[in-house]
Amino acid sequence: MITDGLKLAAGGALRDILGRSTRTTWTGIRSGFLLSSLVQSSSAVTIATIGFVNAGLLGIHQALGIVLGATIGTTTTGWLVALVGFQFKISTFAMPMIGAGMIMRLAGASSRTGAFGEAIAGFGLFFVAIDFLKSAFEGVASSVDIASLSPEGFTGLMVFVLIGMVMTMLTQSSSATIAIALTALSGGLLTFPAGAAMVIGATIGTTSTSALAVIGATPNAKRVAAGHVCINSFSASVGILILPLVLWASTHDTWIHDYPALAIAFFHTSLNLLGVLLMRPMVGRLGHWLEARFISKAEELGRPQFLDSNVMASPSLAMDAFLLELQRMAELTRAHAIDSFNNEGPPGKTLQQQHDGLRDLARVVETSVTRLESDRLEASIARQLPMILRIANYIDEAVALAHANAESDRDVEFLIQSPVRDDILAFQAAVIAMIGRSDPRASDFNIDALESDYQTLRAQFRQLKTTLLEASVRGVIPLRHMNPAIESLRMMLRVSERSTRIAVRLAELGREQPGLSVTKSDD
Repeated sequence: MITDGLKLAAGGALRDILGRSTRTTWTGIRSGFLLSSLVQSSSAVTIATIGFVNAGLLGIHQALGIVLGATIGTTTTGWLVALVGFQFKISTFAMPMIGAGMIMRLAGASSRTGAFGEAIAGFGLFFVAIDFLKSAFEGVASSVDIASLSPEGFTGLMVFVLIGMVMTMLTQSSSATIAIALTALSGGLLTFPAGAAMVIGATIGTTSTSALAVIGATPNAKRVAAGHVCINSFSASVGILILPLVLWASTHDTWIHDYPALAIAFFHTSLNLLGVLLMRPMVGRLGHWLEARFISKAEELGRPQFLDSNVMASPSLAMDAFLLELQRMAELTRAHAIDSFNNEGPPGKTLQQQHDGLRDLARVVETSVTRLESDRLEASIARQLPMILRIANYIDEAVALAHANAESDRDVEFLIQSPVRDDILAFQAAVIAMIGRSDPRASDFNIDALESDYQTLRAQFRQLKTTLLEASVRGVIPLRHMNPAIESLRMMLRVSERSTRIAVRLAELGREQPGLSVTKSDD
């Protein structure tokens, strides 16, 4: 609900606010700290960040800044418990959020207000779920005599690290674990080093929420969750390294004995702050490393093979790269169209990935064209840029139409079981054959013959449409199936028309680089 609502509600203003608040890693850290301090849950902030990434409002580098800040902000719970004995209850505002969000949703189902209400209700439901889990497992966690589970020394502290991690995974809240540890410490059930070790374990365990949240999510969301695990694991590693220092301090510092709860809160904040300061210089490298992980088929297709910053520095090389990239895109588009037409039922994961990847690739080509300064290019090169954009646009339209046909061809599939079956199958076969012939790199490719074949296909569609209308008049096929079927078949015709245009324009573009226009690449 959070992701879907944000996708619909996100306008320029929200995007600008997020952009300003996460423009640098430090501003992202500040935003993450403030949000986490407000809701008393780094998990909630991380999940929200994953929602923003899912909605395309944040990139991986921006999200990592927020996660860093959230690890500091979550330490405020310890201070609240230690100073005033009060644990913030997110349920106090979660129910009003759900109510307000659903009122907004009902009041404007198709408006931006309704979409934003859906996102607000999603936040509220998530907070209720966190509170429910915490209440359900808190009794289990607090009823265990944790002081009796540990041997002495450093090994015993590592056992408490494990206990803190398991408690946090059960309650889905590091704040709950820290509050339990503070209560046990104040009651004399725990020593300060054991409480510090539980804090370290809670730092690791809190990543389980984001890890669970990205099951079935986008690759970028998985990268954020992995970044959360890396950041918190790094902080926990720092904490484990300084545990011997904690043991020493607990025996030499009387302040720790006098104010153990405050000492734990101070240790928690210091640990996370130290982890963030040490991790900050590595955020860029971590972001690049994560971008190379969890790559989906759509992202793989959406990455150009011939266009990069090196070739874009030379306009003549860029023109060659554009042609090669567009030829590859055209080949993939033809394959996607044929797969879509042969698909039965709703589009599967593979078709969706092809659709998303090719449309992303079309946007990459468009962006690359705009990077060239046309007023400083040779006339022959500047003349090719509109043609490149036109081809990319045709590819984008062909992919969109083919996918729309796959989503709406149920009525055509119904009519295939009727007496007009042979006419429909003949037209579909003609469209697929037409798309297959729209390859400008084929040895027998001929523009005049291709355009003539397309006109023949148009005539075949008109005849098929007449046949379907006559069959409907005779009562052979229901009217409710006929009209959607005609529209679906028209989409197929439009895909073939775009395919011919792509082929013709590619052939024209290839004449400017004859060495690349006739030979198929080996990819």
